[in-house]
Amino acid sequence: MHPFTLIRPKSLAEAGNAFRGDAAFLAGGHTLIPAMKARLRAVETLIDLTAIPGLDGIAREGDHLRIGATARHAKVARDAAVRQSIPALATLAGGIGDPQVRNRGTIGGSLANNDPAADWPAAALGLDAVLETSQGSHAAEDYFQGMFATALADGEILTAIRFRVPQAAAYAKHPHPASRYALAGLFVARFPEGHRVAVTGATMGVMRWTGAEAALDTGESLEGLSLASDDLASDIHASAEFRGHLAGVMLRKAVSELV
Repeated sequence: MHPFTLIRPKSLAEAGNAFRGDAAFLAGGHTLIPAMKARLRAVETLIDLTAIPGLDGIAREGDHLRIGATARHAKVARDAAVRQSIPALATLAGGIGDPQVRNRGTIGGSLANNDPAADWPAAALGLDAVLETSQGSHAAEDYFQGMFATALADGEILTAIRFRVPQAAAYAKHPHPASRYALAGLFVARFPEGHRVAVTGATMGVMRWTGAEAALDTGESLEGLSLASDDLASDIHASAEFRGHLAGVMLRKAVSELV
């Protein structure tokens, strides 16, 4: 690991001012720290956001559930407001990684990293979330911009995520047996205007599955429905065809839990 300076700011302003040169923000660190240890990432200044007060709160605000960016997965999984407002988020958070990951990893760290197989991007896109930052906000539709790419500017800090509270929602994924990342994960949400279906793990970035949304809105059968394999990920863990099939299986599983 290359030498670095660790800063633990007590405010967003202090954190923003510390972002100079080759700097990085730290929340859970499950991607950043291994990369630094392997010398794949050289960071001169590491800015730990977890000491900033008020960034890990969870509260129902009207038609939205607001979750602070440094809230750990384990906290989200057991939070009463989450379980009452959007139980699917508690299910999703409780299925991330292992106990060590859930007790150290944060929702904001996951969304800022935007791993194409992570769980939280599917929830944000499926629930039409707004991602609040130190410089404004981003709609989920605009925030995710491909593999490990987001709308965040240099020095912009993710502070909270506001999820729309749906009529019903469910999340189902087929996890990799070792990493617990999704080979295919489906988040399904029902709103008064229709359904939203977000897919993670199967492609090179989280995406809406409009064909599945149309089928759910019109009451068509989901039997045999699968994602076209043309744009799906293919690697040593699963072929594109298998991921497309898994997406259909996870869709039907999520819909059965939705009902």
